[in-house]
This record gives sequence, structure tokens and C-alpha cells, in this order.
Amino acid sequence: MAETTASSKNVKFIITRQDSPESKSYTEDFEVPYRPGMNVISALMEIQRNPNNAQGQTTAPVCWEANCLEEVCGACSMVINGKPRQACAALVDKLEQPIKIEPMKTFPVVRDLVIDRTRMFNALKKVKAWIPIDGTYDLGPGPRMPEKRRQWAYELSKCMTCGVCLEACPNVNEKTDFIGPAALSQVRLFNAHPTGEMNKEDRLETLMEDGGIEGCGNSQNCVRSCPKGIPLTTSIAELNKDTTKHLFKRWLGV
Repeated sequence: MAETTASSKNVKFIITRQDSPESKSYTEDFEVPYRPGMNVISALMEIQRNPNNAQGQTTAPVCWEANCLEEVCGACSMVINGKPRQACAALVDKLEQPIKIEPMKTFPVVRDLVIDRTRMFNALKKVKAWIPIDGTYDLGPGPRMPEKRRQWAYELSKCMTCGVCLEACPNVNEKTDFIGPAALSQVRLFNAHPTGEMNKEDRLETLMEDGGIEGCGNSQNCVRSCPKGIPLTTSIAELNKDTTKHLFKRWLGV
């Protein structure tokens, strides 16, 4: 990849914009003064402070989402030079120019780079991705999780619902109702929890419905794109085993 050097005066951006959910998208060019160590978010902040495009025309500030700025919240997901990733972790020095920024296409666009992740959150609701305690009174200490299981379960808990894995998955699109790799991995996480496994069969039943695990085409794009390195394909393989066992138990009436 071409590296931006300190001698460069400006960093060039081509940003795909959209004024409303119903309007057509278009591109707009921007040039931002280079600073050592800057990332894409800092460049977007500069454009927000000085909303002038590369032609010197004043334009509307680019809209995007961000929160933690340290690759934890997952809010700043966007497509940068053709790759879905976190803008806060995308260093300008490591990106080829002009830097092309687009919203993720798997989700409806609200405005510019802001997307609606409702599809992803609905999938988590569908698989009951939570521990079933109401929190209204002290239940005392829960059952302990074996250390070996806790170690791999912790890796799954790093999911920040950024949506990058759904953007990378060819089976998640407007023509399918596939819940996607993030929700599948969360099923494995909560089924492994000593309290969460009380709803294990309900979650497996959900995965056996339309849009469930059968929608996975095993492209493995998700595990390659995950910013947190979560073993998504391992989770999917384990859930394939679990749903198959559950199916046979249901047939046998066990």
C-alpha cells in the first residue's frame, strides 16, 4: 500500500454521500491537511469543521457515527477503500490515496455514512442474546463457569455489533432474511453460560427456522473481516453440530 508521507500537503478523500434514506447517492471529493498519525475519523472531523469540498465550494458537513474512538463501540463502521472496517482504526498513513469512503451497503442508509443497524439488533432479539434474569432482586451468586470454557467464551463476548461481518457476508442482503454471523456467535456465547443455557433449546429452535444457520454459505468472509478476531466460523461449526443433535433428539422424543 502506498504510504502518505509528512511532506504531503493534503489527503484526498472521495466520500459517497446520501442526503436522505430515499434520495440517490453521489460522491464528493475533499482534501484535508495531512497530520502525522491521523486516522479517518480525524479527517472526517476536519471536514466537519471546514465543510468545503475539493473544488472550494461550501457543502453540508459529512454525517457519520462514532463514540469511543478506540475500536470498542463499533459505531464508526464504514467501507474504506473497498473494505468494511472501523474508521477510528484506519490510519491514513496505511491507506492508498485517494481514500474512498462509503457507507456499508448491507444496512439502509440514514444519511451519508450513517446506517440503520435494526436488522442486526432484531437478529439478536430473535435468538434471545441475553442472560434470562430480571434484575429486580438479589438472586445471589450464579453458577460458576469452568475456566476453560470462560476463556473461549470471552473471545465471543468481544463482539461490538459493528456490523462488519454482515457487510462482508455474501449471504446477508436485501433478498435474504439470514440473521448473520454475529447473532449466530452470540447464540454460542449465551448457550455456554450456566444461566443462559436455560434457553438453549429455544435458541437452537430459532436457528433451525428460516433465516437461521442454514443461510450460511461458509464463505468465511466474516472471520477474515472481524475487527476483534472473533472465531465466528468456529461458532457456526459448533452450532451446526448442536442443531443437528437437537434435531435428532426432537425426532426421538428425548
